[in-house]
Amino acid sequence: MSDVALSVLDHASIAEGSTPGEALRSARELAQHAERQGYNRFWLSEHHNMQAIASAATSVSLGFIAEGTSTIRVGAGGVMLPNHSPLVIAEQFGTLESLYPGRVDLGLGRAPGTDPRTMMALRRDHSASATFPNDVQELQAYFEPAEPGQPVRAVPGEGLRVPLWILGSSLFGAQLAAQLGLPYAFASHFAPDALYEALKAYRAGFRPSEQLEKPYAMAGVNAFVADTDEEARYLFTTMQQAFLGTLRGARGRLRPPVESLDTAWRPGEKERLEHMLRYSFVGSPETVRRKLELFVADTGVDELMVSSMIYDQQARLRSFGLLAELADLKRPRQG
Repeated sequence: MSDVALSVLDHASIAEGSTPGEALRSARELAQHAERQGYNRFWLSEHHNMQAIASAATSVSLGFIAEGTSTIRVGAGGVMLPNHSPLVIAEQFGTLESLYPGRVDLGLGRAPGTDPRTMMALRRDHSASATFPNDVQELQAYFEPAEPGQPVRAVPGEGLRVPLWILGSSLFGAQLAAQLGLPYAFASHFAPDALYEALKAYRAGFRPSEQLEKPYAMAGVNAFVADTDEEARYLFTTMQQAFLGTLRGARGRLRPPVESLDTAWRPGEKERLEHMLRYSFVGSPETVRRKLELFVADTGVDELMVSSMIYDQQARLRSFGLLAELADLKRPRQG
């Protein structure tokens, strides 16, 4: 595990009885904790009209995270580019890079990150995802040094070459990342089906670019680490409840863990949830170590992006601390 980078994907989750402000302050505390533990990046997700997620204004939230940290990379995991003008995103992340140089990542996805009605409220064209490859390249161009007489420029942004990532859960993103020579992150923490096929396509089709000489792949996983397997399974029920609400179209704020969900399932729900959350590593440090080592050996990924919906902040901090210890994050990585 010591030769694989570990990073954090957070959603600034709003727990029952809490507020968006408290959720964002908890996210910053987690980022500070992750920085001390040796994690590589701290990313926030873009979602809209979701009661449990406080990071909708992703670039603003990242500024708050970056201001409270000093070395860990901060970024979007990701910006749903069809929701936005590439110029506006270039200006926002150019601003972040200007304030926190050398620490900013920009992950890009083509999903809306919300429901159809909210898509309309965002003034998003239903066909916008079809232009995603062109939008990525337009955004990339705004980060290049401006040409003489260039009529539209990103200020701040031009010349800063903020590192771009392509995010995805299908072959489309893998092939685009390979074609553009960009690092690729697969959303296996909730959409596991095409993981191996996408990684194969990405590596096979990769073309070197100015940003990246060889393929660099990241996989999303969920991790819940506690002193015992039983305690970790208990913490995991918060995430299970959240995804169960998604299946039922009844999203709410993050719920406290429960002893058992045995009486909660409707026919087929448990199986669907287990499939969606297949790459969830739950247990004591030794249990999680064994499972993660097999996953890394199997996939050959260069980095793991770890998500963890834990209701109690202290339990969440401890989980990431235990994960850092079992991964030997304090020891220099090879390569």
